[in-house]
Amino acid sequence: MKTILHFLLLLFCGISFAQTTISGSVVDDNSQPIPGANILILGTSTGVVTDFDGNFTLTYAQNPPFTVQASSVGFESTSIEVTQNNQKLNFVLKEGTTLDEVVISASRTPERVFESPVTVERFGLKEIKNTASADFYDGLENLKGVDVNTNSLTFKSVNTRGFATFANNRFMQLVDGMDNSTPALNFPIGNLVGMTETDVLSVELLPGASSALYGANAFNGILFMRSKNPFDHQGISGSVKKGITSQEAAGDNDYIDVNFRAAYKFTEHFAAKINFGYLQGTDWAATSEVDKIDATRTRANLNYDGINVYGDEVSANIRSEAPESIKGIMPDVEVSRTGYNERDLTDYNAESIKADWGLYLRPWANDFEIQYVGKVGTGSTIYQGTNRYYIDNFFQQQHKLEFKNDNFFLRGYVVADKAGDSYDMVFTGININRAWKSDEDWFKQYIETYAGATLGGATEAQAHAAARAQAESGRYLPGTPEYQAAFNRSINDPNLATGSKFQDASKYYHADANYNFGHLMDWAEIQVGGSYRRYSLNSFGTIYTDTDGSIDYSEFGIYTQMQKTIEFNDDLSLKITGSARYDKSEFFNGFVSPRLSLGLTLNEDHNIRASVQTGFRNPTTQDLFIGLDAGRAILVGSAPDNLDRYERTFSLSPEGQALTQQQSITQTGRVAYENSYTASSVMALAETGNPAVLEVSNPDIIKPEQVTSAEVGYRGKFNSVVVDFSAYYNKYQDFISQEVVISPFYGTVGDGSASVAAIANDDYQAYSTYTNSPADVNSYGASVGISTKVFGGFDLSGSYTYAKLDFDRQQFPDFTTNFNTPEHKFKASFGHTNLFKNFGFNIAYRFSDDYYWEATFGNGLVPEFHVVDAQINYKVPKIKSAFKLGATNLLGDEYFTAFGTGNIGSMYYVSWTINNL
Repeated sequence: MKTILHFLLLLFCGISFAQTTISGSVVDDNSQPIPGANILILGTSTGVVTDFDGNFTLTYAQNPPFTVQASSVGFESTSIEVTQNNQKLNFVLKEGTTLDEVVISASRTPERVFESPVTVERFGLKEIKNTASADFYDGLENLKGVDVNTNSLTFKSVNTRGFATFANNRFMQLVDGMDNSTPALNFPIGNLVGMTETDVLSVELLPGASSALYGANAFNGILFMRSKNPFDHQGISGSVKKGITSQEAAGDNDYIDVNFRAAYKFTEHFAAKINFGYLQGTDWAATSEVDKIDATRTRANLNYDGINVYGDEVSANIRSEAPESIKGIMPDVEVSRTGYNERDLTDYNAESIKADWGLYLRPWANDFEIQYVGKVGTGSTIYQGTNRYYIDNFFQQQHKLEFKNDNFFLRGYVVADKAGDSYDMVFTGININRAWKSDEDWFKQYIETYAGATLGGATEAQAHAAARAQAESGRYLPGTPEYQAAFNRSINDPNLATGSKFQDASKYYHADANYNFGHLMDWAEIQVGGSYRRYSLNSFGTIYTDTDGSIDYSEFGIYTQMQKTIEFNDDLSLKITGSARYDKSEFFNGFVSPRLSLGLTLNEDHNIRASVQTGFRNPTTQDLFIGLDAGRAILVGSAPDNLDRYERTFSLSPEGQALTQQQSITQTGRVAYENSYTASSVMALAETGNPAVLEVSNPDIIKPEQVTSAEVGYRGKFNSVVVDFSAYYNKYQDFISQEVVISPFYGTVGDGSASVAAIANDDYQAYSTYTNSPADVNSYGASVGISTKVFGGFDLSGSYTYAKLDFDRQQFPDFTTNFNTPEHKFKASFGHTNLFKNFGFNIAYRFSDDYYWEATFGNGLVPEFHVVDAQINYKVPKIKSAFKLGATNLLGDEYFTAFGTGNIGSMYYVSWTINNL
């Protein structure tokens, strides 16, 4: 026993002796502390990060000598050899360039931006702290080549290289590897249920097609957001931002944004974190009363349809609706019901509440890690799709389990949502009107009053005025108890014939894996991986054709990549990257997406890159399974088993009843694809009266879209000037788009008789179909960014982006590309992180050329705009705090980025951030 005790005592002493403690600080070349710098024992995974004052303490279970490295984003790394216990290490890091930053998204492996095989944009901790935008997500709009379209205060859509709508299913958004697109809508809704700013480690953005590594939805670009690991970033941090939003239509309103983060490493084996974020403000009010179809028309027009006026979408031809006895005195004109302004259908409350938590386990105290992450988010915002929707108390949750180390990851997660109290504002306006008076009764009163006034000697204008006054008699007015009761009934009723409630409880399950064999071989780096996703759509028949239960389907993909660097001499090298991915949806044939890129490094300051790749995207859940009456048209997805699931019964006109001997007819969604005319030819018939102008449509059912993309680029440094240039050309095949068609209630299109009579009798229905265009669609563009330091330390940067669509609109008048991108964009920023001790500032400027916006809600010109954002900040190291005073749209010139949205005003704020490294 004594021998054993002596042995254990010696062993304990040996273990105690083999402990080395080091401490020190990390500062920049201006002697300012660098918080959040990484301190790492070279050759190991042991390390810490510096605190707010740039200090650190590290204990390592080995005796000296060993080497310690200090690094931080935006600075050049440096190392010091440790030769004794309790040694003090004082690191001075020189500021580097953006070319030295490390990214992982371009090739799924860490590499310098300088050597990336494709274009990549990075938004790190330095940029987040210095952004003049209201938060980090808004700050993305200052990146080169990036468009951020503002749907509302809390819902912004990021896009690159064109083809943008708010339903941006061409662009993927990943948070710690998880897709955060909503299952119901199949696209991300900005950062409404995304990340809190205090937990953001970095943001990377890949513009253009990336299907070769990331699959079907990585068609137009990917946004990667990475959070802070609690093993590396501990402590409690938070921020409070308080200010006002100012808009001519909505006035001045309070704005608050609060973020909180707590993380703790309990042992070398276990760490945990929790985040919470709350934002509340007043949305940008949309108040346009301009007519959607003809901007010269006013509310006095008979068939007025205001952009932000809802309920006036319901219209009828009063001659067609009139009884035979008075049909001869009725004019052949369309008359619409009177609608309600959007501001009477929503309170414009913008709110976001989100929380996430994570448990992190390192069983062997090395790089192998097991993560469980949960995320929940709820909020209120406005979404513009086919109609305008108030997304109220929307709820989304994600749960992930991941196993990973430096060479592999295996993760699985589920994403589920609930629509909460969301509703369609267009149908709310329509059904408040109908709750007061049915469409049949309203038009009957209008027609009878018009006829009586005309027979009494009134002019046509007088007769219309009298008819509308009589039909409108007793109409529910905003603010009255009758109006409020009808409003409440509508937003709680999911039947669009009588209500406007948006219901959904959809989800999807996703798994993906990747293994990097680079550590097992020297001659090349090879990766393999794959993914699987299963959708479960459940909108209770309000969006999809799922009245009988959920719609379930799946897709999968596998990929591989090889990277090889050939060294010609100490300076000249060539990096070759080749990858290919195979994807398969259960509805379509499999598709292979290859990519080949070459990166030629001329020396440490100059790199030239070129790549060719193909990409594809599967039709979305809405493309396949939607079945939604949007008012002006019925949206019907074109999955083969969806065409017969959508069914609707229509009443026939008196002429149609006489012709068919039926009072009504039932159609399925199949008629849109198998018995329809083009919308433009039906309009031509109305103008000319010549049936010969009718063109059969009968669009094909949808299939995957493909793109071939070629890109060249250059990254380099000329003394202190950094240049990043890229140019691309995209050629699309089977371009996915919606096409509005007209289906007659009787007759066969092209028969020259019955179907023409149906059109003449207004016995038809407009459908919005999902199909592939035969049109040749190409796009091309270029961007260049330049950054440098001037006047002894001021940061100056600027970028220019050119984007162009190549498409023959005259040949395909019914086809819309939704390119929605300015031809010219210019951005610039000027600032200093340390103008004098602890004080910095930044000014950002953005210019956008005018462009034409087209989407299912409406089309129109977006005028050019100039925006200036600015901020000043001051650090108080004693209380580990930073204060910022900022303003967005400082010039106060209101603008908008999409047709139909509210004008974007100004925001003024002050923020206090504490202990956020």
